[in-house]
Amino acid sequence: MRLHCYNRVALLLVILMALAAGLPFISHAPNRLLSGEPVFLPALLGTAFWLLLIPFAFLCVLTFTPYLRASCIATLVISQALLIVLLLLLARSADMLATDASPAARTSPGSGLWLLVSLCLLLCSDAAGRLTRRGLWRWLLQAQVWVIPILLLANGQFASLSLLKEYANRQDVFDDALSRHLLLLGATLLPALLIGVPLGVWSYRRSALRGPIFGVLNVIQTVPAVALFGLLIAPLADLGRWLSGLGVSGISGTGLTPALLALVLYALLPLVRSVVAGLEQVPAEVRESARGMGMSAQQIFFQVEVPLALPVLLRGLKVVAVQTLGMAVVAALIGAGGFGALVFQGLLSSALDLVLLGVIPVIALAVLADALFNLLIVGLEAANHD
Repeated sequence: MRLHCYNRVALLLVILMALAAGLPFISHAPNRLLSGEPVFLPALLGTAFWLLLIPFAFLCVLTFTPYLRASCIATLVISQALLIVLLLLLARSADMLATDASPAARTSPGSGLWLLVSLCLLLCSDAAGRLTRRGLWRWLLQAQVWVIPILLLANGQFASLSLLKEYANRQDVFDDALSRHLLLLGATLLPALLIGVPLGVWSYRRSALRGPIFGVLNVIQTVPAVALFGLLIAPLADLGRWLSGLGVSGISGTGLTPALLALVLYALLPLVRSVVAGLEQVPAEVRESARGMGMSAQQIFFQVEVPLALPVLLRGLKVVAVQTLGMAVVAALIGAGGFGALVFQGLLSSALDLVLLGVIPVIALAVLADALFNLLIVGLEAANHD
């Protein structure tokens, strides 16, 4: 009898998880600069390794279950439980290796663990998405997956890992990098909104100018980030020399000024495009109804068009926020600071833990920004429907 697969995405993820279980689970090195020796799951678990086949088998069977709601609930529970077990095993293994090694020894997650954790999260996200179409409930289901991992991290369960040791040694540097990265984000979003929103409204109302405006913004977007940062160095350096007051105030060819200018320029295209798209999707009947109620053009814009277009604008702003967090790493090449300074310092010294100390917070900030914007968008869409 031929079995019908009801969730091919989940089946593929489970197969990939089974393959990832054969990759190195952790890596143990005598110090932070030397390459670590891979340690596999069978060596850590012994005969208990075969117990991991049980959740894989259940998850595989669930992809062929026609009862979609029940299978989604079970998939979410099992994949989330497997994620917690993997993290606890990581913490226990790091503690065991730390007791038998020198203080300089380092234990890091291996490629297998990174893949297993990522695939577990993808399974949870897929199950939550299939379980409900309501945006708020889907957001809550995905958010609760992070509760126990964050509690384990806050409780110091991963203190023996090399990444946490690196953080303990460089906590002041990390805090400075975090504050500078958030400064780059905030100082980019504010002027981008002040420029992009009026430019988007203008493009929407004057369709003849939309082509040239989008043409210029598209050209800016196609310039590589490193090239744009480099192009801004010479003119800003000359400007700082000619006008001494600007140089004293910190405007120069390197540092925060060219980084912010480039980041704002990159933010304009998705922001302007989202404003135009948001205003275009407002139904014409709604505008006509508002006019029939005696509203002025200004009242229609602020009380009708803006609330209905706001979810689309926020989607564009979400893209800008995530994009800015990533591109701010590259801005460290011209002295803007942030987590990019840790990344490039780690690359120059061949210290992988230092690279991860800069990369992982950027990913976490991007995920957090995406989640917060999604929650705000869901709330606005629910309010508009009501």
